[in-house]
Amino acid sequence: MKLIQSRDNAFFKQLKKLAESGRERRKAGQTLLDGVHLVQSFEAAFGRLETLVVAESALAGGEVADYVAGRETVILADALMRDLGLVDTPSGLLAVAPMPDASQSLHLDQDAILLDGVQDPGNLGTLLRTAAAAGIRQALLSPACAAAWSPKVLRAGQGAHFALSIHEDVDLPAVMAEYKGTTAVTCLDGATSLFDARWSGPVAWVFGAEGLGVRRELIEAATLRIRIPMPGSVESLNVAAAAAVCLFEAVRRRLA
Repeated sequence: MKLIQSRDNAFFKQLKKLAESGRERRKAGQTLLDGVHLVQSFEAAFGRLETLVVAESALAGGEVADYVAGRETVILADALMRDLGLVDTPSGLLAVAPMPDASQSLHLDQDAILLDGVQDPGNLGTLLRTAAAAGIRQALLSPACAAAWSPKVLRAGQGAHFALSIHEDVDLPAVMAEYKGTTAVTCLDGATSLFDARWSGPVAWVFGAEGLGVRRELIEAATLRIRIPMPGSVESLNVAAAAAVCLFEAVRRRLA
């Protein structure tokens, strides 16, 4: 075990770059995982990670100490762990993990979520988690979305990344034009109630940015426009909540 206490340490500087810079993550092909659950999920999907990074105080006992027992670790002084700024309350465990190959094939005859300009890391991670829970295996992100493999998105996804084929910087209009099933978008104008809408076969669900929603060109390109009935006084739903309603209505129909 090696204890790092200085901000000038080369390894700490590299962690800081990975924490703060999407460009650095892409250059290194690595990202940071925070927390036992996320590290466990990665290792279950891809195998054992070589080195774990542990906050000094976390070795005193508890879940983190139990998980790293007998493993190669680097120990960070608590102040340095906080300085990384990954989350408001660090779990005490980090791992440097390789990012999966970005050249995976798209399957235009299978279910997918298409995300248009979703910029909030928490929303993006929750959308990925919801899609994975609903049995979807592909997520296509427009260039305006937050970085899917940023530590904050990973934390919100809680392992969903490792069950999905994630494609970033995707030309969504081109994908919709070639898609072999239904392309469904949530909107208000000229839309059918989700509970009355009809579809069959694979569906590509399009969800948009928190403030602006889905771009007009994508709404016009969709083969199915739907609205979520909201009898209450609230006019709209958070994008992650709207996605959950739609995706699990599709699950309900398939299990009926």
